[in-house]
Order: sequence, then C-alpha cells, then structure tokens
Amino acid sequence: MINRRHIRVKVMQSVYAMQQSSNDDIIREDKFLKHSILKMFDLYILNIQLLVEVQKLAAKRIALSKKKILVTKEELNPNTKFLDNKVINTIAESISVESYIEMNNLRNWDLDTEYVKIILDELLKSDVYQIYIATEESSFKIDKAFVVDFFKEIIAPNEKLAEYYEDKMISWVDDIPFVNTWVVKSLSKFKEVGIFVVGSLYKDKDDEDFVSALFKKTVLKQKTYEEDIAEKTPNWETDRIADVDMILIKMAITEFINFPSIPTRVTINEYIEISKDYSTEKSSYFINGVLDKISKEFINNKRIVKIGRGLL
Repeated sequence: MINRRHIRVKVMQSVYAMQQSSNDDIIREDKFLKHSILKMFDLYILNIQLLVEVQKLAAKRIALSKKKILVTKEELNPNTKFLDNKVINTIAESISVESYIEMNNLRNWDLDTEYVKIILDELLKSDVYQIYIATEESSFKIDKAFVVDFFKEIIAPNEKLAEYYEDKMISWVDDIPFVNTWVVKSLSKFKEVGIFVVGSLYKDKDDEDFVSALFKKTVLKQKTYEEDIAEKTPNWETDRIADVDMILIKMAITEFINFPSIPTRVTINEYIEISKDYSTEKSSYFINGVLDKISKEFINNKRIVKIGRGLL
C-alpha cells in the first residue's frame, strides 16, 4: 500500500506541474493526482503478474523441448523446481489478482511478450536460479526466499523493463522504486497457508483523504504562505528560493495548520527527507531552518493547534 511519504511526493509533483503549466484548474489537477496514485496499483500488479508469466514461459519451453526429435537427458527429465514454486503458483491461482487484471485490462504481458522473455533469460543464467534448482530440499520458506531474490536481483534492476514502464506512463518514473519495495514487502510477508490477496491501495480512509486535502489546501493558500516564508527569509528574494523548496515549505505549513494529529516534528522531518531526493544538496538545511522558525512562531500565536500529548 502507498504510504504518506509517497503521497507527499505525489502532491509535490502535482503542485509543481500546476505551477509550471500556469494551470489554475484545481479540480482537474486533483483528479489527475488521484489517477496517478491509482495507476501505481497497476504497476504493482504488473510486477506481481510478471512472476507468473515468466514461470508460464519456462513451462512452455520445457514442453517444447520434450517434443524435439533429438532430446537430451536433461530435456527429457527437466528440473521443475521453478514450475513447482508454491509462492508463484499461489499468485497464479489468485482470484483477487486475476479480477484486478480483468477489471483494469492489464494484459501487458500477453501483448509485450518480449519483456517476459528478457526476464526469463536473465533468470536462467543467474546464480539465484542455479542455486535454487540445485537445492534438494523443498519447502515454502525456500520457495519464498527464491521469489524475493528473483524479484530483487532480476526484475527490479532490469533497465529495459524500467524503460518499458516509463514509456507506458510517465508518472511511473518516480513510482518504480516505491512499488519495487512494496512488491518485496508483499512477497516477504506472504504466509504458506494463505491466499494471495491484492489488498488496499491506502492504509485507511484518512490516508486517502490526506491526498486531496494536502493538495487543495496547499494550492489555495499559496499566497498567504509565501508571506509567511518571506518574513522568515529576509535575506532571500522569493524568486531565489528553489521552486521545489518553496513547494515543500508550503506543504509543511499546510500540515502544521490543517492536520492536528500529525506531530510538527514529523512534518518537518518528512519534508527534509523528501528534499534530499528531489531538490538541491543544501535544501534540507534551508528547509529545516525555515520550518523551525515558522513552527515556533505558529505555536506561540496558536496558528498550530495539535491534538494529543507530545504532538508539538
């Protein structure tokens, strides 16, 4: 599921895109923001289903090899450990996954089969695969460990696959690392007695509501927040502050004022961390300094009111 860190990143990107395009249609941009988050689920399912499709292709190759006129001993009695993998087979049998694919018409691997072949070829020559099929012991634990390694070492770092995803949807460029982590966590938590269920995109309704609330309140109050920022940066002209830094500070102010259950320090730390990935080298220090000053003033003049002990 998506976490609040990535929600903040998606909101930041939408505010930035809105500014760069001089677009003031907040309703339209909010719909696009929600759509781009929803499409992350597609990327997650595509990665999960890719495991199944690679296994299917491996099975087809084995079946074809047995039909050759000159069959080797290995081809006649192939190692089927990969085909018997309990985790992948459970995913293949998942009604939840298949229903999602049907509802959203995610037939990528039926159409773009070359990427399934690329991944299978990489897998077959990898140490991950060779060690797995050479292991005589058979257990769910071993199967799961292999699938996690398969994804982490073969699928996740594959550049051709990443380029394919980026071509399909530009917003996936920044989503790929997060979704890869999401897949690994899902596979790692999978239980032997369970069935594979797609689950929810958001942790709860609060997280879902957080998306639009953070976006809309930030956009609608930008001018007011710029005045607050200007007061705390007297030696800086507004246009000298990096666009991303300005957006992150405005979003943090939105959280200070409008989300009473989020501790002030948590908000500051979140935007400092985001700036390290999306802004300049010194941005985190600048953002920390500005937000520290603003938060202290807002607490004193009661513009920040938090619910619960220790939230300030």
